[in-house]
Amino acid sequence: MRVTSKGQVTIPQAIRGKLGIVPGESEVSFVEGEDGRVQLRLDTDAAAMSRFHALRGIASLKLSTDAIMTITRGD
Repeated sequence: MRVTSKGQVTIPQAIRGKLGIVPGESEVSFVEGEDGRVQLRLDTDAAAMSRFHALRGIASLKLSTDAIMTITRGD
């Protein structure tokens, strides 16, 4: 892989797909091991947020906020 003048590299599509990396949403980190190897790791907190973000606004029922509050909290 070639590194740009800004220190950027392109993560191959196969790796992005396997790790669930979503452009603009996922956070990754580089971790150096004792043997000097560097690993790319997906920030799991960001991944969890990404999963919820993907579902945002998908509710199929047309309920008012008051109706949703009644259903979720009871009378």
